[in-house]
Amino acid sequence: MTTAVVFLASALVLVGALLAAAGAGKLARMDGATYPAALTRAAVTFAAVITLATAVASALATLLA
Repeated sequence: MTTAVVFLASALVLVGALLAAAGAGKLARMDGATYPAALTRAAVTFAAVITLATAVASALATLLA
């Protein structure tokens, strides 16, 4: 049961990060950024969401342990 919850939570975070990155890339293109600049903004957004999720998971693990 615990393994399934971990996999589902990881999948949810990954999908959320991909959606945030796609939104950031689209907004960058609408703002007039070049394709490489928009891709860079999308990659930074993806990394930020993954980093934030890792930090929250680490804090929760510390509190619950």
